[in-house]
Amino acid sequence: MRKKITIIGAGNVGATAAHWAAAKNLGDIILLDVAEGIPQGKALDLSQSGPVEGFHFGVKGSNDYADTANSDVVIISAGLARKPGMSRDDLLAINVAIVKSCAEEAVKYSPDCVLIVVTNPIDAMVHTAFKVTGHPKEKVIGMAGVLDSARYRTFLAQAIGVAPKDVNALVLGIHGDNMMPMVRLANVAGVPITDLLSAEEIDAIVHRTQTGGLEIVNHLKTGSAFYTPGLAAVEMAEAVLTDSKRVLPCAAYLEGEFGISGYFLGVPVVIGENGVEKILEFELTAEEKEALQLSVKAVEKQMEATGL
Repeated sequence: MRKKITIIGAGNVGATAAHWAAAKNLGDIILLDVAEGIPQGKALDLSQSGPVEGFHFGVKGSNDYADTANSDVVIISAGLARKPGMSRDDLLAINVAIVKSCAEEAVKYSPDCVLIVVTNPIDAMVHTAFKVTGHPKEKVIGMAGVLDSARYRTFLAQAIGVAPKDVNALVLGIHGDNMMPMVRLANVAGVPITDLLSAEEIDAIVHRTQTGGLEIVNHLKTGSAFYTPGLAAVEMAEAVLTDSKRVLPCAAYLEGEFGISGYFLGVPVVIGENGVEKILEFELTAEEKEALQLSVKAVEKQMEATGL
């Protein structure tokens, strides 16, 4: 049976996600947006690359949620993007209303879908989608850890001079300044990064990872990152559509794992056809527990601001 992916929001992140999903031949794609003509034009343009790239699934642009019916995965990327001088939290008030509407409509037409939330601030937005839809917790996932870990791995690979795919590294916690790049677990093909880089070099990379989104925003000036955020969401969607049991860092709902309950927070999870199938819990050091609590406090503040 053909798989179906809906991407809500035809801006840079959404359109790029559609591009990656088409290139990977993951299924039929609906690119949806409130702006008339934008999703239709981008979908038509993308579909015409099929003969060149070799993908054979359909790509359709729409302004009607009815076209999204029976989607296996719905990626929500709609919302205001950051600009220089803005924090992710500055987007909260506007994007809560947008994500609320998108999530409610998505689940109305696709009650069995897995929701992947990309809109910032992600940890609050995935909480919003969960609360307003009543969707099962395992089927509501926030994209952040895949992106943050990709940035971390990239910076480490550049500093060490190795292929990025040979760097194994994980970022936990909130998608924000209090995110927690795990130094203790990071390695290159099993070799700890602490044996390859000085403490000063590692500290600089950790800080650059924590501010990686802002670095791109400051360069672009009129928007935020979209190539890797789009791909990160699609990597999660691919794990669902192929039931591949990938282990990916995602914002999942915690019920006691890592000593935390009632929050969506970035942790390593197993993703399959039903969404989050397992949270991989492991023992943290006292210092790591303290750092993770900073994420909890930041997410709690965001959650209170949503009013949900």
